[in-house]
Amino acid sequence: MASRIAIVGGGPGGLFLAALLRTRRPDLEVTVFERNGRDDAFGFGVVFSDATLRAIDEADPVLRDGLRDHGEHWDRIEVRLASEAGVATHGFSGNGMAAIHRRTLLRLLQDNAERAGAELRFDTEAPEVDVLAATHNLVVGADGANSAVRGWLADHVDLGHTVEEATAHFIWFGTTYRFDGLTFLHRASEHGHFAVHGYPISDELGTFIVETDPDTWERAGMDRFDVTQPPGPSDLETQHYLEKLFADDIDGHGLVANNSRWGRFRTRRTRTWHSASAGANVVLLGDAVHTAHFSVGSGTKMAMEDAVVLSEVLADDGLADLPAALTAYGERRQRSVGRIQDASVPSLGWWERFGRYRDALDPLTFAFHFFSRSIGIDKIAQRDPDLARDVREAWLAEHGTPAPATPWTVDGVDLGRRLVLADGAIEDPATGRRVPVTEVVAPDDAADLGGAVDGLPGSGVVAVTGGTSYTRGVLAEEARLWRGLGAVLVTPDDEAPDEAALETLLLSARTDAVATR
Repeated sequence: MASRIAIVGGGPGGLFLAALLRTRRPDLEVTVFERNGRDDAFGFGVVFSDATLRAIDEADPVLRDGLRDHGEHWDRIEVRLASEAGVATHGFSGNGMAAIHRRTLLRLLQDNAERAGAELRFDTEAPEVDVLAATHNLVVGADGANSAVRGWLADHVDLGHTVEEATAHFIWFGTTYRFDGLTFLHRASEHGHFAVHGYPISDELGTFIVETDPDTWERAGMDRFDVTQPPGPSDLETQHYLEKLFADDIDGHGLVANNSRWGRFRTRRTRTWHSASAGANVVLLGDAVHTAHFSVGSGTKMAMEDAVVLSEVLADDGLADLPAALTAYGERRQRSVGRIQDASVPSLGWWERFGRYRDALDPLTFAFHFFSRSIGIDKIAQRDPDLARDVREAWLAEHGTPAPATPWTVDGVDLGRRLVLADGAIEDPATGRRVPVTEVVAPDDAADLGGAVDGLPGSGVVAVTGGTSYTRGVLAEEARLWRGLGAVLVTPDDEAPDEAALETLLLSARTDAVATR
C-alpha cells in the first residue's frame, strides 16, 4: 500500500512540497487541501533576491522559469522623500531582485504539482488533523500564519510558539502605476508620516504596501474599519485617503484593493516544528511555523526552502523513521530561518521608527541610514560606488576630513572616534584626553528598550553598554538623535567594529564614537 501524505494549505510552500515529493517519490500519494478557490489569491506581489534562490532553483526550476517568463526584474532600490522643497531621490544599485504576481506564482506551482501527480482539492476545508492522521502517514501544516494545524498540534505538544507584534501598522494594496523597481516613498500628511514599499509585479500592476506609526494611524481615523470581518472586504476609506496623499508619486494612478485592511506584523518563532507522539505524525512549514518582516522579502522563500528540505528527508526513506526524519528537517531549517529572523529584527525596528528618522536626518543621511541597516559602507561601495562617494563627500563637505579621522569635540575637548571606557569617563588612547560620561545599560530584549530610554539622562554624554548590538544601537540613536546627547557605543573587545563598520556608524549618524572597556 502506498504511503499517503496530506498537505493542509495550497500556498507556495505546500504546492512546492507536493511537487517535490511526487517527483522524488512517485510512489507517494500526495493530497493538498486548500479552502480557497484555484484562482483566489490574497495580496499582490512576491519578491525574491537573486542571490538567495540557489537551493530552490536546484530542487525545481519552476520559480526560476516563472520569474524569467512572468516576473519583473531590477537592480536599483530607490528612496524618495517628499517635502515642501520637492522630492529628494537617492538610489542604491547592485541589488538584483525580482517579483512576480502572487496569483501567477500560485498558478505555476499548481500546474507543476499536478504534472507531478499530486491531487489538489480546492474549495475544500481540510478534515481535522486526527481524522487526516487516521488515513495518512503524515499531515503537513502549510496553512499560513493562523494555522489550524499548528493550533491542533499546540493542544497536544508544547511547541514553544511565540508571537511578537510590531507597533507599526501596515496595509497592502496594488497600483496600476508602473514602478521601475523597489521604491520607498515617504510623505507626511497633517496627521503624520506614511511610507510605501512599491515594486512592479507585472506589466499592469505593482505592489503598494503602506506603513505608519500608531499615533498617525489613529489621528488619520484609520481605526474605523472593522478588521474582525471575515477575509474579503477592503478598507476603502483608507484606499481613498492614500490615493490622494500619494497622487503625485504615482501620477494620479489608482490603488487596487484585495482584502486590503490594516494590520500589525507578527513575528512567529517556534521551538518544535513537528510531533510524532500526539496520536498523529504532524509537521509544520512556512508561515505556520515562522515569519520574518516583509521588508526582508523572505516569507515565500523560506516556505519554499522548508519544502526543499522536508522533501529531501522524506524522500530518503524518511517515512520508515518519521521521528528521525522530521527531527532532521527541523534542525536543518531552524538554523537558516533563525538567521533570517534575527536579521529582520533591525529592519522591522527601522520601519517602526522611520518617521522619527525622517524628522531627524537630512535626505541623503536618511537614505544611507536605511540602506546601511544591514550592510556596511565597504559592501555598498562594491555594489554602488556612486552612492558611497556621495555619502563620503557629504561628510567631507561638512567636516573637512574622512569620518573615522574627524575629531569629536566634547566640552571643548577633541577626541578620536575610538575610545576606551574606564572609571566613569571615556578616554582617547592616542592622547590620554578624558571626558566624563553616564553609563547606560541596554537591555537584552528589544521589548525592554522603553525602560532604558526613560532612564537616559537629560544632558551630557552617554556610554551605551550591555545588551545586544541591536539594542545598544537603538539606545545610542535615541540618545543622540532625539535627546541631543553625545553617544558612544561600547562593545566587547571581540565585537569592536573594524574601520568600515566604524565609518558606516558615523556616516549614518548612529553614534558619535565607539569604545571598548
